[in-house]
Amino acid sequence: MGGAVYSFGQYELDTDRRRLSRDGQPVPTEPQAVDLLCHLVEHRDRVVPKEELLHTVGRGRPVGEAALTTWLRTARLAIGDNATRQQFIRTVRERGYQFVARVTVASTTLPTVPAVTAAAEADREVIRFCRSADGTRIAYATTGDGPPLVKTANWLTHLDLDRTTPMWAHWFDGLTRGRQLIRYDERGCGLSEWTVPSFTLDDLVDDLDSVVDAAGLDRFPLIGVSQGGAVAVAYAARRPERVSRLVLTAAYARGRQIRAADDAERDAAQVDLNIARAGWRSQDSSFLRFFASQFLADATPAEWDAFAAYQRQTTSPANGLRFLEEFTRIDVSGIAHQVTCPTLIIHSRDDARVPVAQALELATLIPDSRLILLESRNHLFTAADPAWPTFLSHLDNFLSE
Repeated sequence: MGGAVYSFGQYELDTDRRRLSRDGQPVPTEPQAVDLLCHLVEHRDRVVPKEELLHTVGRGRPVGEAALTTWLRTARLAIGDNATRQQFIRTVRERGYQFVARVTVASTTLPTVPAVTAAAEADREVIRFCRSADGTRIAYATTGDGPPLVKTANWLTHLDLDRTTPMWAHWFDGLTRGRQLIRYDERGCGLSEWTVPSFTLDDLVDDLDSVVDAAGLDRFPLIGVSQGGAVAVAYAARRPERVSRLVLTAAYARGRQIRAADDAERDAAQVDLNIARAGWRSQDSSFLRFFASQFLADATPAEWDAFAAYQRQTTSPANGLRFLEEFTRIDVSGIAHQVTCPTLIIHSRDDARVPVAQALELATLIPDSRLILLESRNHLFTAADPAWPTFLSHLDNFLSE
């Protein structure tokens, strides 16, 4: 059945390219979820047992039912299904799963790709993969020309979407201006492996080390955004010989639960985490919108909804919860003093997600650092934020010193 393109509802599934699309537009999702979907569609004439899916999608590796649950949930989310609305993938109790929607075969041969399309594809960045210390597959990409700049992964990215999504497109353009940008998807999200044993800070530092090794870098400037800032601090402390300059924006040394100073702050941290948990578990837009508003305080409700939708495309609900819980416990305050390279810290004065006190703490802890506060309420600078071009100007000046 190699090369077949199956159509169902508004979707097309190219089983040769392992590509899912909706109304002609790609639907990015975890490769293992696409493999599961391909197997179910190709064997839609029968109920596929769990053991068969585990063996096929796991490619013969020993994996547990928790992995299958994650793959199944991700595949269903990609095609608009869920555990109760099973219009495409039906759970057959104690037997397995079956693809039940009407399917037509749109094509059985690969179309000829016009030369102009091939040229356009060649102009795009190439996404590559490496393995972290524990064997986790990490996706990374190198784009642009000039001196390198490595960006640590942060809350939910997707290498194939970030160049066009309104949330990150201007970051991509700004960071590649006159530079070669090396970026990667965090373990558990985007194009990196989703089924991973742990999300500890040491794991995230190991992932970064694997990426720069794979990219062939010896010494480079490093930028960390939000939670990626803590990873950047930990890496610069661990590998001072590799990091020439450090840029931290919207960053923090201690997660919200760690930095809570009294019962009121601990209660607030727990409420914030519970709201985020409820949103990820239920995929309720009202909860996710509240969460988005903390990242983009000056955005519109429509933009918050777009941010929430983007998050759903980048990881599974189970991984989203694991990220949230792990990040509230991050603490690099005890090692930040080991950073020896020049460091630029940029923060919004009225950051709604990470208070400016965290920027002040970082500036106090890191010896050779300078702090710049910009007039903004956004945790992540938007393209329309007056602070955005100012941020880029400070970044350019610092990196060119």
